Amino acid sequence: MNRNTRPQKGQTSGLARPTAAVRRESASARSSRAKTLVQRLREAYPDAHCSLDFASPFQLVIATILSAQCTDKRVNMVTPELFRRWPDAATLAGAKQRDLEAVIRSTGFFRAKAKSLLGCARALVDRHGGEVPRTIEELVRLPGVGRKTANVVLGTAFGIASGVVVDTHVGRISRRLGLTRAADAVRAERDLVRVVPRENWIQFSHWLIEHGRGVCSARRPVCDDCSLLDLCPRVSVKLPGSR
Repeated sequence: MNRNTRPQKGQTSGLARPTAAVRRESASARSSRAKTLVQRLREAYPDAHCSLDFASPFQLVIATILSAQCTDKRVNMVTPELFRRWPDAATLAGAKQRDLEAVIRSTGFFRAKAKSLLGCARALVDRHGGEVPRTIEELVRLPGVGRKTANVVLGTAFGIASGVVVDTHVGRISRRLGLTRAADAVRAERDLVRVVPRENWIQFSHWLIEHGRGVCSARRPVCDDCSLLDLCPRVSVKLPGSR
């Protein structure tokens, strides 16, 4: 992290703006603050990237579906065997559900996920010749693919900035930063694309995910070690010693 851009430890009083101040912040001021946040995040996490392992857009679709309610680390333990047996949409479309369930069981919700994977593979074969489409409208029509998965695939596999991926880390940190008040991922994304420069949409989620894992955790955010502290109103963050 760039330690020159953050306050020294112990200099935190007065930095956290109240929620009311965030509500009064103008759209232009919020956009300006977001640009500074982007610069800080870029400096702090220059190597941030999608942590799912994949060798093709199809494999990224499948891995992202599996990552729901599961860690990327666990998904990466499962996909080598999965892709060895069913490396593309055509082979997966012909798989038996019970065989697929056995391979992905450890990712959780394996029956529902197996059904989604089979439906997705068959739709890719039937509608797209086995190829992954490059528009969000076509992607979200695939079984098991929502807007988050579609944004991951378009941004990571094709470099297409269709929106901002909003997972639990991105949603939580964006609310704390006062960039959105929405708990719903779709509404949160709508707020984020208004203030985050389009050229940073793809990387923004990777940066916030890294920040969430290392600094801005759900229960005990390490605010004194945060490079964003002087820009963060810390909305809904319980500070040490508070009740």
